[in-house]
Amino acid sequence: MPPAPVPPEVSAFLEQVNNTVIATLRPDGSPHTTATWYLWDGDRILVNMDDVRPRLGWMRRDGRVAMTMIDPETFYRHVSIMGRVVEIYEDEDRVDIDRLARRYTGKPYPRRKLPRVSVWIEIDRWHGWDRDPREKAKPDRSRLPV
Repeated sequence: MPPAPVPPEVSAFLEQVNNTVIATLRPDGSPHTTATWYLWDGDRILVNMDDVRPRLGWMRRDGRVAMTMIDPETFYRHVSIMGRVVEIYEDEDRVDIDRLARRYTGKPYPRRKLPRVSVWIEIDRWHGWDRDPREKAKPDRSRLPV
């Protein structure tokens, strides 16, 4: 896996509205995954959740996370990152969750009762895949004998 920072083409992909799964570590070390919204700001990732989510406590205990961002048009175009939580704070005015909701739905976040928490993640390593599985690999004819 290449280290951060990501190259421009990966950054451009992360700026898109992609389907995303985040993995955190439970206290027993086992992984927990869940779908989430995210925002790429050019060098780190924002996620947001209700303050009662177990994964928030797990992130506070062990900030290592992994995420996979999947192109909504094809499963075969995705970027996975391994990173760490670098900042956690209460989203008091719901600025961050509204920003994420508008990005994914075009509207502010509708549920307003539970407190929200924002988490910033920095990338340590990443890898990606961008290949149509229907394409057959073409042999390199330049290496074949004439």
